Amino acid sequence: MTFEIINYCWIIIAFAVLVVLIGFNIRAPYGRHATKEWGPMIDNKWGWVFMELPALILMPLLSFFGPSPKTDLTYLLIGLWCFHYVYRTLVFPFKLKTKNKKMPIVIVLSAVIFNGVNGFLNGYFLGYMNTCAIDPHAYHVYIGFFLFLSGLYINRSSDRTLISLREKKDGYQIPSGRLFDRISCPNHFGEIVEWIGFAILAWNISALTFAIWTACNLIPRALNHHSWYNEYFETYPQKRKAIIPYIL
Repeated sequence: MTFEIINYCWIIIAFAVLVVLIGFNIRAPYGRHATKEWGPMIDNKWGWVFMELPALILMPLLSFFGPSPKTDLTYLLIGLWCFHYVYRTLVFPFKLKTKNKKMPIVIVLSAVIFNGVNGFLNGYFLGYMNTCAIDPHAYHVYIGFFLFLSGLYINRSSDRTLISLREKKDGYQIPSGRLFDRISCPNHFGEIVEWIGFAILAWNISALTFAIWTACNLIPRALNHHSWYNEYFETYPQKRKAIIPYIL
């Protein structure tokens, strides 16, 4: 019961963060929104590594070494988690075509807490709380797996598009093609879909908590990017939405 309460409290905090970020139009100061006004800075690439590392370490360790029985679904969830976070932590930062970019240390520390808590909750559930075996052929397993892979593809293909723009020219360009013709941030949309799929696949409170946190974190970020695009480019397509095609 205590573990569920922790998850519910973390969900409430997620919605509070969403309201504050959107209500006060706060732009997290990294990437294109980077600013020295938030204190000491760290190299952008290494900042990404440190931010994502807690999730990569905590979830699989707790899942593997906890006393709960391990099922095929357990190993699938650990594998999908690691497939995402190995790339996000150890590969993606060093593919970025940015020069001398920095981010505030305070953002890195806040992300360490965010990823640490979410990694702990998901790992602890699978390693210590997972006493009910889920039928690997249940309908939600197939739906969740499909959504996870779909979101993963959207996220990574969109990231490749953005990175390729930097290879061709210095400075920011207007991305186009595929979902970029509908929304400004298909990479964020894909990641939200990815973790919704993970939550449906896992069918537990901690995975749901993480999916909610992902949405509450990335929706304001996408809205900020969308506003920035419209401010920076006079010719930016007005029909594009920020993160959900035709809606938001």
